[in-house]
Amino acid sequence: MAKKAKGTSAPKVDLLKLINKKAGRNVAHSLKEENPTEVKQWIPTGSRWLDSIVCKGKLGGIPVGKVTEIAGLESTGKSYMACQIAANAQKMGKLVVYFDSESAIDPKFLERAGCDLDPQKLIYIQAQSVEFVLETMEELLGAADDPLLFIWDSLALTPSISDVEGDFNPQSTMAVKARILAKGMPKLVIPLADKQATLVVLNQLKTNIPHGPNARIIAMTTPYITPGGKAMHYSYSLRIWLTSRKSKASFVEDDNGFRIGSEVKCKLEKSRFGSQGRACTFKILWGTDEVGVQCDESLFDAVKGSKHLSSAGSWYTMKMSDGSEVKFQPSKWKEKMKEETFKDRVFEIIDEEIIQKFDKRIGAAKDFYSIPA
Repeated sequence: MAKKAKGTSAPKVDLLKLINKKAGRNVAHSLKEENPTEVKQWIPTGSRWLDSIVCKGKLGGIPVGKVTEIAGLESTGKSYMACQIAANAQKMGKLVVYFDSESAIDPKFLERAGCDLDPQKLIYIQAQSVEFVLETMEELLGAADDPLLFIWDSLALTPSISDVEGDFNPQSTMAVKARILAKGMPKLVIPLADKQATLVVLNQLKTNIPHGPNARIIAMTTPYITPGGKAMHYSYSLRIWLTSRKSKASFVEDDNGFRIGSEVKCKLEKSRFGSQGRACTFKILWGTDEVGVQCDESLFDAVKGSKHLSSAGSWYTMKMSDGSEVKFQPSKWKEKMKEETFKDRVFEIIDEEIIQKFDKRIGAAKDFYSIPA
């Protein structure tokens, strides 16, 4: 037997290949190379302000390959926002699969939001049960080659099979849905990441009614809960909660006083991207031919506290990149945003004030976690 030369060693075993061979597919990855944990794409939400607060240090949106919850109070625009996300996903070449348990989606509304109703680009499915939704997603992930966006509208109103086949006594099917989701979601999280598919779950915010000696404190600190059980909370990479003002001022009105939209307060209840607790606001139009988030209008509130803007009476002055100044009144903001150079400058300020300063921890922390008055 030949002796091993001095100073040499046996060749290293490729442990990644060894693990993947044992698993029968690629489960071991180098984090220095392309891997399923990394978010490589973001689907715009329709609100530039919201996209700017989702991920620390960069412009985000709905993370591709992950599970996102959009939960809100009644009439806060969850479905409207989901339709705009669907339209933006289609522009990125993704196939939208829309599970609807509320039978409330109007095809004309989807088109006004910018969606293409071609069944090769959008599949509408009635969500007849939680089990059916989970099983259908599992099968489509295994069969489809297209990049997929699943929208589930809504988890709260989707029954389980036992709910459908049983009686109306709530005690007879206690926590069935939560147990199904606790078993089903772990089966989907890795396939979603591997196929770079995206799941957006719409949910309801319900009033938290705690019991016990600390009930009052809990109710103040955690005023809302969402259906689906704790397992869903761990599945979500991003949780967006929508609330609204309970006053006439929360509505968007046309010139004749008809209500055509509403103002939405948005908070990141959970974020795996370093931005939990951040907040913004925007208006959603639902009563006109133009449907969806009023992105441009909300950006004035986002930038008006910047050092690049100054005010004198009813006039504001914005310093442009080349040193020039542009004067305008808030009522003309929407018209000014139609000017390309003005809009580009606003985006530069958004990047500096909302993305970069938060990333570098410049300024008062409270300003990043509250909505400007």
